[in-house]
Amino acid sequence: MIYEPVWKSLMANTVKPIFTPQQCQDIIKVAYEQEATEAKVGHQERRGGQSDTTKRVTIIHWIPFKMMPEMYRIIEASMEQANRNHFGYEGMQLTEPAQYTEYPKGGFYDWHMDCDMMGQHEPPVRKISMTILLSPQDEFEGGDLEFMAPGNKPPQLLQGQAIYFCSLLRHRVAKIKKGIRRSLVMWFGGPPFK
Repeated sequence: MIYEPVWKSLMANTVKPIFTPQQCQDIIKVAYEQEATEAKVGHQERRGGQSDTTKRVTIIHWIPFKMMPEMYRIIEASMEQANRNHFGYEGMQLTEPAQYTEYPKGGFYDWHMDCDMMGQHEPPVRKISMTILLSPQDEFEGGDLEFMAPGNKPPQLLQGQAIYFCSLLRHRVAKIKKGIRRSLVMWFGGPPFK
């Protein structure tokens, strides 16, 4: 897989989708088999966190590792190549299950970072974040992934395409104006920064 640098090697998107439309539908189907929860905000999102509808309106489903091993294998291989080509972090590993995220009309996720700047959770530290668009692009309006950085809007993702970015980058998902935006989100960790 070849990657395009998006902004000073802090972001990289796959040139082509890594999943077909059918594979995207399979991921959504498996996600729906898992319990739906209201998304939380805060450094312990996975372990409780707090609901705050002024910061995030999203429904999520966690996909256990054992449910889709081939999906995890493809994503991990893709992340390893993105890390080699753009980030250069040592000791990167997949440490958390995938989060299926669904943004309905009016849904959003305000500015945030994916890494724990307060040092309140054990290593490995989140260093690379990933989003894969599971919806066809014409199924929703709004919902752009934006970064608080120069050239803050990466290219519009195609269905099944992934973007990897440094977990330290402040980013958001803008409000959905129409339809539903479905995506898969993952994080990859490594030793603490020195």
